[in-house]
Amino acid sequence: MPSAPPFRAPSGTHDVLPPESARWQALVGRFAALAGQAGYGLVVNPVFEDLGVFQRVGEGTDVVRKEMYAFEDRGGRPLALRPEGTASVVRAYVQHRPTTPWKVWYAAPSFRYERPQAGRYRQHHQLGVEVLGSVDADVDVEVVVLAAELFGALGVRRVTLALNSMGDDACRPGYVALLGAFLDERTDQLCAEHRQRAGEQPLRVLDCKRTECREATAGAPRMLDHLCTACDAHFRRVRDGLDALGIGYQLESRLVRGFDYYTRTTFEFAATALEGAQNAIGGGGRYDGLVEELGGPPTPGIGFGIGIERLLLACDAEGALRLPEATVDVWVVDAVGGAAARDLSWSLRRAGVAADRAFDERSLRAQMKLADRSGARLAVIVGADEQASGTVSLRQLRGNDGAQELVARDRVVARVRELLA
Repeated sequence: MPSAPPFRAPSGTHDVLPPESARWQALVGRFAALAGQAGYGLVVNPVFEDLGVFQRVGEGTDVVRKEMYAFEDRGGRPLALRPEGTASVVRAYVQHRPTTPWKVWYAAPSFRYERPQAGRYRQHHQLGVEVLGSVDADVDVEVVVLAAELFGALGVRRVTLALNSMGDDACRPGYVALLGAFLDERTDQLCAEHRQRAGEQPLRVLDCKRTECREATAGAPRMLDHLCTACDAHFRRVRDGLDALGIGYQLESRLVRGFDYYTRTTFEFAATALEGAQNAIGGGGRYDGLVEELGGPPTPGIGFGIGIERLLLACDAEGALRLPEATVDVWVVDAVGGAAARDLSWSLRRAGVAADRAFDERSLRAQMKLADRSGARLAVIVGADEQASGTVSLRQLRGNDGAQELVARDRVVARVRELLA
């Protein structure tokens, strides 16, 4: 009977294995440090929510209508895998009512049933921040600059920032009516999808990447020209803040983002080192009515999401965030049964030294090959002579022509730390 074929990761997903996973750790670690310096705390939400959480905040979007993984659990409850991070964070705010301003960051998987693209999988991963409870335009500036600082910390320099304002309930309805009238005269020029839907969601036409819609909307009215006094003042403050902190940007009237909940400031970062249309590496905006949509009190908010996979592609394109040369500093080689390696490796680790060893009683030669392959700077060697004399041999594996010295067993940790320093 032929054996069954081996299982593989589901289509549109991928495994991240060492040493590549070390880059993920480094990326998330740098983001956590930057967010922590700015007063953001980590929030961890479930990967699935009540289906209504996402339906309420994005019912008319393609993400919710076409791409969301929705299902019933065994109790018949309608649930959905999280397609993005903001709605889950807002749901947690409504449920727990933390003190505002509530500033949080996350690193979590998101799920969308869409055609896999470069750096975007059906299960992809996002870094993000959310600030709830402040309408201050300086919060918008802080959020945008935090993302820009991450790119700089990673060494990703070829990044552009697109900026827009979508107004609010006072000025956007009038603009949408104006845009709708403009599109009504050009319906036959739009792509097939938006010929059917332009009347329902005129703003979505601005975001369409197809040539027909791009050409038809080339002369469309701009939201920026129709902001109310309050929204105009807010946007000017955002621009002043970015200018003061040296963050370059371009005004982009087509930038409406993918969800209906955005108000006022919207922004998107693109990595110009990546070719084609799939070069967006992160973005977000203000969503001052979303908390109310999920049953909470009126509470302003703003945040962003950054795709980890896409950002790593941008790092590759610029030669940034390279793989580490080594994962350990010391390799313990034990030719006398393994007990010495067991004890010494843990003594080193408890002293804060990254150390590893071989198992399964491999030969001395095989262990030395593993030590060299590991990238470790030092080998701690215990053979029959060393065991008899209560010593170990310390060999430098990188430079110094393989210099070697004998060290008393009770001095190993101290001497290793001296050499590594």
